[in-house]
Order: sequence, then C-alpha cells, then structure tokens
Amino acid sequence: MDIKNLSSNKGNIIKGVCIIKPKVFEDKRGFFYESWNQKLFNKTVGEEVKFLQDNHSSSNVGVLRGLHYQIEPKPQGKLIRCISGSIFDVAVDIRKSSPTFGEWTSVVLNNLNKIMIWIPVGFAHGFLALEENSEVIYKASELWSNDHDRSIRWNDTNINIDWPLKDINCSKPKLSEKDSKAPFLKNAEVFY
Repeated sequence: MDIKNLSSNKGNIIKGVCIIKPKVFEDKRGFFYESWNQKLFNKTVGEEVKFLQDNHSSSNVGVLRGLHYQIEPKPQGKLIRCISGSIFDVAVDIRKSSPTFGEWTSVVLNNLNKIMIWIPVGFAHGFLALEENSEVIYKASELWSNDHDRSIRWNDTNINIDWPLKDINCSKPKLSEKDSKAPFLKNAEVFY
C-alpha cells in the first residue's frame, strides 16, 4: 500500500488523514487487489486500529452526506472507499487543540482510481455524490451510537468547503433532514 498525507484547504498538512493506494494487479481479464489487510493497514497509518463495523451506502448524483462524526467515548475513525460511481470526499479537522482546527481536505474517490482515505478520530466526514449510484463502503473503528452521533453544517462559512456542485450542474445538494439542520462548527461539540 502506498500512503500520501493530505494538505488542507490552506495548504497545511493535516496530520493523520491520508490517502491509501492499494497495489492493483490488472490484465485483460480485469483486476485484483487486496482491499483490506489489518497488519498492513496498521503499519501504513502508524497506529493499531481495530475496525468494529462496515457500512455501505448508495447515493444518487447531488446527494451530500455529512459532515458526520461521533464524540467521546465512542469516536470513530473511518476508512472510506468508493466501489461504484464517484464521490468528492471531505475530512474536517475538529480537534480544538490542532493547528489545523476547522480546516478541510478532500479527494475524489471512484471505482477507477481505487484509492481509499483514512479519516482518524477527531475529524468530521462528508461526501458529495458526483454520479448516479455512487456506492461507498467504509470501515469504522467504533460502532454507531445514536447518543454520540453528531454533525456539522455542510455549508458552514467558517469552514468554507468548496463543494463541486457546479461541476454536476447542481445548485443545491440533496440532504437528509438531520444534515440540513446540523449546527455550525462554533456551536458543535468537538474534540480537545
């Protein structure tokens, strides 16, 4: 696995968030790659992470999910990949003590590039579906907990994510009720 650290919208490297590129073997029959290996993943990200839950979603073009996270004592790290379609994936640093607090980073994940993004504890996560039937699979390091589940408004001007809505001819994303009413970062419960 190759790993690449990501920089924020302000050019700073956001510590912990990284792109993981698996070794893909392709020939005229198709392709093969190892999408999950606990030992190799832990070595790649430099910490021991145990995953407790896998999630799978399908979204149509213009659907925006997020920005989601869970607070202590049930925080989640997430390993995200897109197996069909394409998504604009975002991680926002919500660690109050971090020099990159409130900054975001993004990557396009799709079934062709086969890259994954590791979003550790202390980050909010969201994505915008760029194509119909965009399927996302992700591993979570903690079970989902309604009591600890939180979100931040997708269009918070203090975060100022440059969602590529115009690229998909969308003036307004399709949101869940929960996401449309999420608090802004200044009012959200965050990590310290």
